Amino acid sequence: MPLILTEEQAMLKAAADGFLNEHAPIAHLRKLRDSRDADGVSRDLWRAFGEMGFAGVLISEDHGGSGLGAVEAGVLAEALGRTLTPSPFLGTGVLSATVLKGGSAEQQAAWLPRIAAGEAIVSLAVDEGPKHAPARIATTAQRSGNGFRLNGAKGFVLDGHVADAVIVAARTDAGLTLFLVDPTTAGVEIERTVMVDAHNAARVTLTDVEVDADAVIGAVDGGEALLEGALNLGRACAAASLNGAGDQAFQTTMAYLRTRKQFGKLIGEFQALQHRAAHLFSEIEIARAATAGALNALDVGREDAGLVVSVAKAKAGRVAELAVQEAVQMHGGVGMTDEFDVGLFMKRVRVLNELLGDAGFHQERMARSQGF
Repeated sequence: MPLILTEEQAMLKAAADGFLNEHAPIAHLRKLRDSRDADGVSRDLWRAFGEMGFAGVLISEDHGGSGLGAVEAGVLAEALGRTLTPSPFLGTGVLSATVLKGGSAEQQAAWLPRIAAGEAIVSLAVDEGPKHAPARIATTAQRSGNGFRLNGAKGFVLDGHVADAVIVAARTDAGLTLFLVDPTTAGVEIERTVMVDAHNAARVTLTDVEVDADAVIGAVDGGEALLEGALNLGRACAAASLNGAGDQAFQTTMAYLRTRKQFGKLIGEFQALQHRAAHLFSEIEIARAATAGALNALDVGREDAGLVVSVAKAKAGRVAELAVQEAVQMHGGVGMTDEFDVGLFMKRVRVLNELLGDAGFHQERMARSQGF
């Protein structure tokens, strides 16, 4: 299994890094945060993402996308992690686009081209409690006339406050079903929640929301496999973003060690800090390799791809957490101030760790798969 990028993937990485460094550096996040932007995300930037072919990386060329795979999506996710860019890419371009590819021809035609062009934001509403627990969905969908009536509440819905559509996972008679819901439908209430990292999520409450049968994505009672596939891809991309954030925090710290002087010497000359930096470098490379393995496993359709993804998400989360902690400590007192970017990376890593399952969730998943 290749753990390095091909020439084409390396070109995509260079293009993504260049585009984000120019159009959405960390200053972009600070501007949205400090101006208390009503959306907290730039629609113009999302459209530009579409023009670059990034928004539709997982969408087929028939629907206006690039027709690429998980590895390429991971390349983009890692680039977003490096610049901390608030973007609908993970929620819309990865999670929702993957679900919609399992929908009807009409649903695909209505939404996939718009996502690929960066013209639409679609959010996936799964979790309902403080932790990621897709097996504990309590939202219900009861038959009502020729459609369904939805009741329940969702949290941590990425960019749900600006979504043009919301994909809701709900319990039906014999399983799990996914529904494409218009957020303006009567009974839908959406509350924006600005997260600690200045990125965006929402709480979505559904009270007797009536939807037609054509709102079902895939088959009634057959949404579990479709959802799990999307979640696994989202988890692998979240791991890639963790790698990007952790590595950028590390690189920022290395630059600081090479310029900051104490006792008349560059602090990077102190052996204790060199040992810590060398250990962190090794851990980041291991996490990156685990994530590359997971993305490749998804692309080739390995049966154990979900477990490989869990290894990557848990490892990337632990390593990124170490990276930002070391970054703040090696910067000293100034590392705790908003003036320096390392604190922003710490906050972003904290959110990404919780998103789609923290290390504990994925460790338990691995243990249960082995019969423990």
